This record gives sequence, C-alpha cells and structure tokens, in this order.
Amino acid sequence: MKKVIFLVVLMTGISVSLIAQTVLGTKVGNKAPELVGKSVDGETIKLSDTKGQLVLLDFWASWCGPCRRENPVVVQAYKKYKDKEFANGKGFTVFSVSLDRTEGAWKKGIADDKLGWPYHISDLKGWYSKHAAVYGVRGIPANFLIDGDGIIVASQLRGPALEETLKKLAK
Repeated sequence: MKKVIFLVVLMTGISVSLIAQTVLGTKVGNKAPELVGKSVDGETIKLSDTKGQLVLLDFWASWCGPCRRENPVVVQAYKKYKDKEFANGKGFTVFSVSLDRTEGAWKKGIADDKLGWPYHISDLKGWYSKHAAVYGVRGIPANFLIDGDGIIVASQLRGPALEETLKKLAK
C-alpha cells in the first residue's frame, strides 16, 4: 500500500512540474524566443539583454508607412514609461527589429523618428529576416510585450492599446 501511495505522489509531483514549465513560443503566456543580432554600431546584442525590464519587441522598417506612423506612439510610450515600475519588470524599453535591406535607410529611419532606446537590430534581409521568421512575423508593424521574466504578456499593441496596457501593468 505504501508503494502505491508513493507512486501516486511521485506521479503527481511530475505532472505538476511539467505543467509549471513555460513553453517557448510567440503566443501570450509563452517564453519569448531569444533574438541575437547586430546593432547599428555593429555590436552583437540580444533580447535577453533586456531581462528584468518590460520590453516591447517591435518589428518595423523605414520603408513601412504604417510603421513610421506608429513610431511616435512608441516613442511617447518609451519616454513616459522607461523609468516606471511594473508588476513584473523594472522600467520599460523597446527592442526594435528592422526589416530594412540597407543600413543607410535603417539608420536614417531611427534618427528621423527619434527612436532613442538602445536596442536596435537588423540582419538587413528584409522579408527574409531570420528574426522575423523566429516570431512568425508576416506583416509589419508587429510587436510583442514581454515581461521581466521573458514571458509574452500581450501582442499587436497599436495606437492607444499600447498606452492602455502599459498603464494597467504599471505599479
């Protein structure tokens, strides 16, 4: 009898630990996949460099009209929330992934739109971007809001939806 109870407890413990593991993926509740790329300065940066912060992973391009119209909204949110405390993150930042094909256009877009956060990557492969492929991005602008533990908490936040979500998550 004791062996059977021990086996049930052991099996219950295993099932609980399997349920508690977070799935790697791009849906809300998933652990955000890692991205590693070259910055505008040629330095290697990683999405995990932002660990501990609330992060908007933002896919865009300088040639994308809707992206350029959305950038002021993202800039405003960054300025307002970058030093705020969140339920699961200290500060807010943006990790931009460009689908540009030329370095000059990418850098000019960053400068023209005053994208003042430090995290910008691109492999300069446009729609063939390995970064976009990892996240299944087939249209831009596209974004994922990631908490301090690397869990996706929202996606496709455009216009006032970004501000509303950040306001709800702020302490």
